This record gives sequence, structure tokens and C-alpha cells, in this order.
Amino acid sequence: MQNKAEKILMPIATKLGNNVVLRSLRDGFLIITPLIIVTSFFLLIGNFPIPGWSEFWTGILGSHWSEWFSSVSNSVFSFTGLLGCFGISYAYAKNRGLQAVNASAVAIISFLILTPTTLTVGKKTVSAVETLYLGPNGIFLGIFIALISVELYRFALKRHWTIRMPEGVPPAVSQSFDALLPSALVIFAFFLVRILFSLTSFDTVYNFIYTMLQAPLKNVGNSLPSVLLYNFLASLLWCFGINGPTITNSVWSPIFFVLTQDNLQAFQKHLELPHIFTQPFIDIFTTYGGGGSTLSLLIVMLVICKSNRVRQLGKLAIIPGIFGINEPIIFGLPVVLNPIIAIPFIIIPTLNTLISGLVMTWGWVPHTNGVLLPWTTPPIISGWLSTGSWTGSVLQLFEIILGIIIYYPFIKMLDNQYLKEEKAASAELDIDFSEV
Repeated sequence: MQNKAEKILMPIATKLGNNVVLRSLRDGFLIITPLIIVTSFFLLIGNFPIPGWSEFWTGILGSHWSEWFSSVSNSVFSFTGLLGCFGISYAYAKNRGLQAVNASAVAIISFLILTPTTLTVGKKTVSAVETLYLGPNGIFLGIFIALISVELYRFALKRHWTIRMPEGVPPAVSQSFDALLPSALVIFAFFLVRILFSLTSFDTVYNFIYTMLQAPLKNVGNSLPSVLLYNFLASLLWCFGINGPTITNSVWSPIFFVLTQDNLQAFQKHLELPHIFTQPFIDIFTTYGGGGSTLSLLIVMLVICKSNRVRQLGKLAIIPGIFGINEPIIFGLPVVLNPIIAIPFIIIPTLNTLISGLVMTWGWVPHTNGVLLPWTTPPIISGWLSTGSWTGSVLQLFEIILGIIIYYPFIKMLDNQYLKEEKAASAELDIDFSEV
């Protein structure tokens, strides 16, 4: 059965992982993720979940201290759509073998061409760009523009629609002229698109994509069944040696990103947090110690198990495991192609997802605030920081203990098997020495 499952799943996972569009979406978001994490710290400091925090710093630094930190976080969070367009177009152009900088620059211009440039203030219409269109609500527009603009750019280059400069011209100058006609094609195409949509009831491409695609996808992604499927597939793929989140994030990451940004905006404005199933929810309340929630497994290995193989591996892997790095367990225990460990490895993250989703739905634990903590932030601390409540830490502790209980009988079976093998090897060694 395992071989059959491998034959079915491996080709699908490989195909998804190698798909240039999905890979570029993943890589593009990874380009801007460090910026989001760094500026999240400024947002967290400005809104730290301790009573009296704001009043304390206002007394020391004055009433404008929070604005200083907000200026840093807003520099990224108010432009995530634009930044996403840049990152994805850069990654997609690079994966297509193009000059990534040139292609991504054209994608940014295309995004701005389609961005509404007038605002109604009272009874007056003024020329301005609202960050509403450049931020989280513009992410899906940014994705489409990034992919389409790069494809148009590539289309022109493949047909050699370029201006060739004579030999002896510096390479930088020659490359800029090579990009001239392809860039003109892309810009003209999006210029026409803007005109066409201005003649429709949607008025702008932004309104069309948000109404027809982004809003419905947010509703689908912001559901317990969707997130359960995400974690089930990610865990299942790990059991076959495939980095599961790498595959599942290619599909779900854009949706989680938008939901996270919605919560972040609400958190900044001190409004009710609208969504449960954000990226911090996935990172912080479904797996502890990495895929399969293996921190629970490591604790059992160190406290209960007796075989040298399991205990030594537990000692080596516990510190990385606390910080979410579990490759030593995945490939050292191993988890890969191990039917005994595969069962709890898949069950526990799925169960954690169900429990966390329900308790947040019932209001027992606050929703995650949208701040992207580093994925290496240890449990208990991350639960408190991501929700602003001690109940987040309690939920994490409960799920880690539950994981210990579920992992226990399975790792004991494996431990007993390894213990027998070690005793047999030791007996053979004694026999060999006695013969000498």
C-alpha cells in the first residue's frame, strides 16, 4: 500500500514543486518575507501586549513615540501588493531565464498603470494614490500583473523584438536598449487594459479582481476544512521525503498572506481581528518543532525511550527542535517511509489545526494579530506574542502535551524494535570476542 501511495503522490508532488508559476509565487513571497518579519518587530514593540506599555513609553519619549515605530511597519505593510508584484515578477523572470531586474521594473510600472489615481475628498476629486490599492487588497492584482507582464516581456524577447546596438557599446547600454521594445509592449498592453476596464461597471482592474477572485478565495481559504487539508497534505508529503509546506504553500500561501495582512491592518487600528486562519495560525498553532509537531516526539524520545539510537538522536535534535528545525528527526529517526511514525506525524498537526481553529472560533483564545514572528520563535513565547494573551501559550502547551500522549505508543514500538536490534548486535559482538 505504501509503494502504491508513493507512486501516486510522488509524481503529483514533483510536478507541483517544479511548476514554474507556483515555484515563482513561493519564491516571490520569500523575497519580501524578511522585510515583513523585520518590520513586524517595530509593529510589535509599538503595540506590545502588556498593560501600561503605551503609557510607560509615552511618559519617557512623548506622545509621538508609537508613530515612529508605525512609520517603519507602514513602509512595508501599506505596500504589500506592490512589493508582492516586484518579488513575484523578479522570481518568475529569473525562473524563465530573463533579466530579472528589467522584467520586474516593467511589472511595477504595469501595476502602477492599473492603480486608480484619483480620490474623492468631500465633493472634490483629487489626483492621489490610496494605499488601499497598493497594500493587502492589491496582492492578487500584483500576482496577475507580475505573471502576465513577464510573459509578455518574454514573448517579445523570444521573437527578437529588440533594438540591437553596434559592437563596442557598453553591455549595460546594450541591455537597456534590448529591453526597450519588450518594455514598450508590456506598458502599452496594460495601458489598453486600463482603458477597457474604465468603460465597464467595474471601472478598474483592481475592483474586478477583488470582486471576482480575491474576496471569494479569501472566504474559501479562511475555513477550517481548507486549513485541515493544507496540514494533512503537508504532513503526508513529508512522510515520503518531500518538503510538504514547499508544495502546499505554492497553492495556499497567497491566500494566507492576504488574510494575515487583513488581521495586521485591524491590529494596527485596534479593531476586531477578522480572520482565524492566517499564516501565524499555521506556523504557531498547528506544528511545534517543525512538520509533524515533532517537539512532542522529541520529548518522549528523551524522557521515555531506552534505545541508544533514539536517545542519542533526541539529545542531538532537541535544541534545533525547540526552534522549529526538525530535519534530524525527519531523516535520522527516520520519519520518511516509516509507517509506524507516519500515523501520529500526520494525525497530530491535523488535530492541532482542528483544536486551535475551534477554540479561536469559540473565543477562548484571541485570533492571531497578523504579526509575522520568525518561524524559529519557540512555543509558549510565540503563542503569547502572536495573540497578546497568555491563553495562546496555554493552548500551545496543551497541544504539545497532547502530541506527547499520541506519539508515545508509536515511538515506544520503534524504540523496542531498535532496542532488540542493539541487544542482538551486542550479543553477536560478545560471541565474536569469545571466539578470539
